Amino acid sequence: MARKFLRRYLPDAREVSENPALRPVGKWLKNPEIWHMNRRSIAGATFIGLFCAFVPVPLQMLLAAALAIVARCNLPLSVAWVWVSNPLTMGPIFYFTYRLGAWLLNMEVAVDSVELSFRWLIDNLDDIGYPLIFGSLLCGWVAGVTGFVLVRVSWRLHVISRWRERRARRRSRKAELSRADPRSGS
Repeated sequence: MARKFLRRYLPDAREVSENPALRPVGKWLKNPEIWHMNRRSIAGATFIGLFCAFVPVPLQMLLAAALAIVARCNLPLSVAWVWVSNPLTMGPIFYFTYRLGAWLLNMEVAVDSVELSFRWLIDNLDDIGYPLIFGSLLCGWVAGVTGFVLVRVSWRLHVISRWRERRARRRSRKAELSRADPRSGS
């Protein structure tokens, strides 16, 4: 089951809340709702994490953690989903969101070459700012909603399959008992 898989790899609530570096936010980390593994919490964490992965700000994990605490969704999973945009994928993701934003806003692509430096970003922020933010928010929203729906649907399908398995086991047990019981005969 997915819940067992996630519990194996996600940190324990007690370990995180006892971490000395997190002592200032310890009261929020003690809320049991942000550690639950249920359909609502996992789907919400998926939305938050994927949305924040596309937001072009530093410290996306802190943003995802804060939103997970406010929305009472699974905190570790929302932070983990942010790593969709990691140092290897961040460049292509944000270039795509910039191009998409420029196309949707009917703006010309203003930069010919991209340099991976903070100075270049500050110098070109006037040209790329609106299309980048618009494209990033749109892609984040689409990725988040898609992840949310996929989690909800797959969770529901898993529950239905478990119901059917249990019903089949009960029927087979009942059939075995009726064959074994001499009083139930024909």
